Amino acid sequence: MHTAAVGSSQRSEDERAGSTGSGGRRQGTGAITTDHEQPELDTPGTVVRVVIVDDHVSFAEALRVALGSEADIDVVATAATLRSGEHAVHEHRPDVALVDHRVGDEDGLELVRALHESRPRTRLVMLTATTDDSTILRALEAGCVGYLVKDAPLEAVVDAVRAAARGDAVVPPALLSRLLPRLRDPPQRRSDVLTERELAILDLLDQGRSNAAIAAELTISVNTVRNHVQNVLTKLGAHSKLEAVARARSSGLLGQRR
Repeated sequence: MHTAAVGSSQRSEDERAGSTGSGGRRQGTGAITTDHEQPELDTPGTVVRVVIVDDHVSFAEALRVALGSEADIDVVATAATLRSGEHAVHEHRPDVALVDHRVGDEDGLELVRALHESRPRTRLVMLTATTDDSTILRALEAGCVGYLVKDAPLEAVVDAVRAAARGDAVVPPALLSRLLPRLRDPPQRRSDVLTERELAILDLLDQGRSNAAIAAELTISVNTVRNHVQNVLTKLGAHSKLEAVARARSSGLLGQRR
C-alpha cells in the first residue's frame, strides 16, 4: 500500500523506534482486558484494537493515522522490531496484529509463530511488499489469517482488519488462486515449509557443523540454533539431525541455497 493511500501525516523515521502507544483514541478506562474479558467482535460498537509491526516507521505511522481515523479501529501500538512487537501484543492484547515479512534483518514469520502459540486470540495478518508464493504459504501455515501486499488500497486494509477481527480469512482471490495447487502438495515435499534460516541451518548440518559452529557462522546464539533445529526436525518429521539431513537429501531440499 502506497503511503499516499494512508494519509500524508508522517514522522521522520529517526523520530520513532521500538514500540509506541497509539497516542489516539482509547477505549473506556483504558484497562487491559484478559482473553476472557474481551467483548465479542461482532457486537455493535465494538472497537477493533490493532498493533502494527513494521520497521518502515514512516509507513507504520501513516497507516496508524489512517486506520485510527476509522471509528471502529484503534491502533494501540506500533513496533519497529520483533521483540518490541511481541511485547506490544502481550501488553495491549490487540484483536489484530499487522506484521511485515522482513522487520530489519529479522523474519516476521518468527513473530507470527510465537504469537500464534502464545496469543491465539490475536488474529495475525501479514502486510508486506513480498509477493512470492512460498512466503505467502509459509505465512498462512505459521498462523496468519490473512496476507496483504502494501500496495493494496487503504479500503482493502481496513476491510481486512475488520474481517480478521471477526475470524475470517483474508487472502486476495488472485493470490489464493495461485496457491491452491501448492496447498494440495504433501508438506514434506515442499521446501517452503522451512524458513530461509532453517534451510541455511540444514545445509550447515549437512556439512557436519555442530550447533556452536552454526551459531558462530550465522552470528546467532546456540539456543537460537537449537530452536531452529527443533523446528526443522518437527517440520520434516525427523527424530534426529541425521534423519533430518537424510530426509532433506531425499526430497531435494539440500543444495537449494548453494
